[in-house]
Amino acid sequence: MKFTACRIPDVILIEPRLFGDQRGFFMETYQQKVFAEQGITAQFVQDNHSGSRRGTLRGLHYQIQQAQGKLVRVVAGQIFDVAVDLRRSSPTFGQWVGQVLSAENKRQLWIPPGFAHGFYVLSEWAEVVYKASDFYAPQWERTLLWNDPAVGIEWPLEGSAELLISEKDRAGLPLAQAETYP
Repeated sequence: MKFTACRIPDVILIEPRLFGDQRGFFMETYQQKVFAEQGITAQFVQDNHSGSRRGTLRGLHYQIQQAQGKLVRVVAGQIFDVAVDLRRSSPTFGQWVGQVLSAENKRQLWIPPGFAHGFYVLSEWAEVVYKASDFYAPQWERTLLWNDPAVGIEWPLEGSAELLISEKDRAGLPLAQAETYP
């Protein structure tokens, strides 16, 4: 596997090694020892899987307690995946990074605890699978406003696609009002 630090160095793009022949392919998506050698020592406790149609924007979600690190990949379709640094002590506080993840490119994104996470669906249909380093705790879940100008995420919104977003996500708080991490 190839591990590459993103513009925010704690967010890591992971490209698996693919073995293919006439039957198809094989790839390793997670191996504790290899990840630990790259500084990713999270113990994963939960796997999640979502399906969404074109134009869906999910996020930006985070938990103020039981903060979750997430190892995100796409098993069908294509998304624009985003992480926003909410660690006040970080030199990249309030900054974002985005990557295109797809079933075709097979890339994964490691988003450590202390970040808000969200994605926008670029294909007709996308299925996103991610491992989480802590359990979902709805009482601690918060939503950062997806289009907060102070963060300035450059979402690749398509003019012809209707933006599909939940009321909860539409009502997210701007960074200036959001609960963040120390």
